[in-house]
Amino acid sequence: MAERENRRDRREREEAPEFADRLVAINRVSKTVKGGKRFGFAALVVVGDQKGRVGFGKGKAKEVPEAIRKATEQAKRNMIRVPLREGRTLHHDMEGRHGAGKVVMRTAPEGTGIIAGGPMRAVFEMLGVKDVVSKSIGSQNPYNMIRATLDGLKKEASPRSVAARRGKKVADILRKDEPAAAEA
Repeated sequence: MAERENRRDRREREEAPEFADRLVAINRVSKTVKGGKRFGFAALVVVGDQKGRVGFGKGKAKEVPEAIRKATEQAKRNMIRVPLREGRTLHHDMEGRHGAGKVVMRTAPEGTGIIAGGPMRAVFEMLGVKDVVSKSIGSQNPYNMIRATLDGLKKEASPRSVAARRGKKVADILRKDEPAAAEA
């Protein structure tokens, strides 16, 4: 009995970090059958804790709320962690690709805001990025744009992780003209 209560407490603690979610796209699809048409809905949702974790999911169901719920559950299971500089921007410029979708993401000085379109904006807002300049080149399909954005964000490396990988100090990795962004 005590073990079951411990499991429940652990599960509640794991769900405790409150995630914000953003509905990016909803698509109505129809299947033509003998009696007419059957409608279904596909939802694309981005979920994040706004502190460096983000994920996306897609769900399909006969009702919109159920599709959104399924997409949110999948997004919570597929989250990635992204290191942020000063908790507000990216450490370096990068590109991401998926299919015909290509995105370019660049760091930005404080006060720039999120300069990104549609699905990319949702990813950055859920991630907790406050200053970024990005451009989507190629596919305008929201699924491909989100996948390309996450592909680029997976390539993000903090100076601390690069220094650890090379066996050096953070000060040796950073350029002399850059401020010490080692705290992030």
